[in-house]
This record gives sequence, C-alpha cells and structure tokens, in this order.
Amino acid sequence: MKIGIEGQRLFRKKKHGMDMVALELIKSLQDIDPINEYVIFVRPDFDDGCIPKADNFKIVELESRWGYPGWEQLVLPRAAKKEGCDVLHCTSNTGPLFSSVPLITTLHDIIYLESISLFNKEGTWYQKLGNMYRRYFVPPVIRRSKKVITVSNYEKERIKKHFGFKDNRLTAIYNGVGTHFKKVVNPVRLNRIKEQYQLPNNFFFFLGNTDPKKNTKGVLKAFSDFNKIYPGQYHLVMLDYDEEELQKLLNAVEAPEIRELIHLTGYVPNTDLPALINQATIFLYPSFRESFGIPILEGMACGVPVVTSNTSSMPEVAGDEAALIVDPTRPLEITEAMRRLVEDKMLAKLLSEKGIERAKEFSWDTMAKNVLKLYEEVYGELNKN
Repeated sequence: MKIGIEGQRLFRKKKHGMDMVALELIKSLQDIDPINEYVIFVRPDFDDGCIPKADNFKIVELESRWGYPGWEQLVLPRAAKKEGCDVLHCTSNTGPLFSSVPLITTLHDIIYLESISLFNKEGTWYQKLGNMYRRYFVPPVIRRSKKVITVSNYEKERIKKHFGFKDNRLTAIYNGVGTHFKKVVNPVRLNRIKEQYQLPNNFFFFLGNTDPKKNTKGVLKAFSDFNKIYPGQYHLVMLDYDEEELQKLLNAVEAPEIRELIHLTGYVPNTDLPALINQATIFLYPSFRESFGIPILEGMACGVPVVTSNTSSMPEVAGDEAALIVDPTRPLEITEAMRRLVEDKMLAKLLSEKGIERAKEFSWDTMAKNVLKLYEEVYGELNKN
C-alpha cells in the first residue's frame, strides 16, 4: 500500500498544535511500519530536516502560487494521484474537495463550525479568514472522506451530532505526548534554558495565544488577583505572544501594573519546552474549548501541577484527580487554584505524582498503530471487489 500524508506546514520553523501531531505520527509510523510505502507532501520551508529519513518514506515538496487554499485544493490532489497513492491522509482539519485518491481526514475539532462568530472582536484576521475557509470546505470534504479521525470522545460526539453520522466512518484516536517531556534533573540543561530564555526564579507557565478560546484574558485577570495576595512573588511566563496584544488585554482587565511580572519568551522550540516547563511552579491551561489538549499531558509528564478546565475534552484528558479542574469562565476559580497550589505543598506533590502516571497512558506509538490500522481498513474496503 502507498499512503500519502499531507504535511503542508511541517517544514515551517514555528510549528504548533496540528503540525506537531502530524510530525509525531510520521515519526512513529517510521518506527512501526517498514512495509508500506509513504509519501509526505510538504511546502518548502526552513526546517527541511525535521522528518527523519527512512527507506519507505518519500518527501515531496510542492510549491503553490495560490497560497494555502491553492496548495490544498489543486496542487496536493494532483501530486497524490501522480505519486500513485492508494489513500491520502489529510492531517489538519481540511482537505481537497476533489481528489481521485480516497481521503482519510483528521478533524481535530469543529469549533469554527459551531455558533462562534467569525467576526468576534477578539482573534486575528488571519484566524477569522482561516475559519471562513474551513466553514466552506470542511463539510463537503468530510462527506467525501472514507474515514474521519478525531482526537477525543468529546469531539467525536460533537462531530457526530453536527454531521449526523450514522455509520462507522468516524473514530476517535487519542494523541500522545512526546517521550522528551519528563522530569529534567540535569542542572546544566536547566540552567542553560533558564539563561537562554531569561526565566524568573518563581513563575507560573501559561501556554496561550491570541485565539480567544485560549482564555488569555481570564488568566491575566486571575494572575492579577493572585498578585494582590502574593504581591511580586511570582511571575507569569508566556510563549510567543505579541506585546501589543498583551497590552490590550492588560488594559481590558484593568491590570497594566502586572506587566512587569509577565515574561514573554518569544518562540520556544518543542525540544526546549520540557526544561522550561520543569522550572515552573504551576502549569496553567484553563482554555475555554479544546478538542484534546496535548499541553495538559506535557505539563503532567514534566511533573508540574496542572490547572485546566472543566469544559470540552479537558477533563477526559486530565483524568481523575491528576489536575486541578476549574471553570474557565470564572477567573476567581483560577486564582484560587493558584493560591491552593502555592500554599498546599502536599497537594502540589500529589498532583505532580498523579500527573506523571496519567501522562504515561498516552503515547504516539499507540496513536500511530491505531491510524495504521485505519489505513489498512480503508485499503481493504477499496480492494474487496
């Protein structure tokens, strides 16, 4: 069997979310499947060495003059046909409307198809245009797909209800957590990361971005209130965040004075994240809506107490008693979680231990084995006659 995998953005330097899932899937397939042939379709970019070489894996770089839509709708299906692929796995929520190669589509979430305004005053125009594109293309792509993969049982039920699935085309396959996310005890490595990113001594780590669903405003409000209890004793470390956007949110929550306690690291490669997370007192992930929430597992695997939400898939991923669960719409609950973990060392230690054990239940190899089984199932159905 020859399997095509869409990895349009894998070569970009700043990889996020769905990019990392696709990359981990490919790496794990290389470990478990030396038999089938694979063709990985990517756009040329700087990080062209991120996919390891393997005899049965071919990388095809595809250019497009028409941006993301042209690459996905025109260039990708032609290339998959030319390469003689038996199936084409589109990994990032969308796919080509017209493909002569049978499709398998990973639909991480359907947030953009739900009752959330495209023109909400929050969020960037890039995010809004992306939602518009997906709103138009996703429904027909899903109807044409032989199989649809999503990443949690919560999301499976949302998709099933939205599209009215009555067959077995939809399946939930959990994501994993990288094996490099673990307790880091090497002081040299910890100090190198601390110096490189100029980390403060005592900090909470918040992994958010400009997407409104990440609840950055709520976290800033909660941290501001926490700072009134413990003035100046803890910092808030945030990754690749825009200074202008941060100032807007601080003004919105009437807390510009905490700017001096917020540390923006810039972009942090995935390989550096474990040593950074290990130095945090608390890992904050009280998002409004997630289809899975890989960072929850990354924080847990590093042995850092995690605060996450009682909504969507997050309780499903966090499990029983392995994290503090809060209502993300109530900043006071986030503040209280911060206070409890700072004051109750036994609770923090217990969550650290339970989090490490919970994270062990999720692996990329298990995810890849389940996806490979789906490839074989589709291929078998296509060749039954």
